[in-house]
Amino acid sequence: MRSPSAVRVGTQVKALRMVTGASAGALAQASGISASMLSRIERGLVSPSVETLERLALGLQVPVSRFFGDQARRTDFCHVRAGLGLVVDRIGAVADYRYELLGHSLSGNLFVEPYLVTLLPQAGPYVTFQHPGLKILYFLSGEVTYRYGAKAVEVAAGDTLLFEATVLHGIEAIHSGPVSYLSVVSTLRE
Repeated sequence: MRSPSAVRVGTQVKALRMVTGASAGALAQASGISASMLSRIERGLVSPSVETLERLALGLQVPVSRFFGDQARRTDFCHVRAGLGLVVDRIGAVADYRYELLGHSLSGNLFVEPYLVTLLPQAGPYVTFQHPGLKILYFLSGEVTYRYGAKAVEVAAGDTLLFEATVLHGIEAIHSGPVSYLSVVSTLRE
């Protein structure tokens, strides 16, 4: 009878091998194990030794811990076609900031919210956003002054900001429009 642990490890080894584009023979050779042993590991027929796992990790250029993660159980995948994101009516949101949800994640311990934010023509500056998480902003159009705590920076299309969102932040001045940006907030689930 196959061990559930051996099956999970084998599935992960095979998935990592396929992602790298390596053939079974090439991985076996790079890892210094036989092709038949690799085949048995990938099918979950044997529980590989720590030494064998270390060799496979070297061959795949990943840490050994990758074989034990719960990645197989994290199967979220979103595909939102252009212009078909869910426009979100955010209670208490800043007037004339349009939020289009571009995906969601339901599993794992990391919560990610990607939005396309578009400032409508009547939108004004707003510098008191503050919430948990790590935030990434990628500006698609427009030019603004962005405030982060005591720091103000000029940003334009193609610029990226990455910051801890617990600090007061937001657009301090709009220099040219239209303004749109990708906003991704990541937080750990409690």
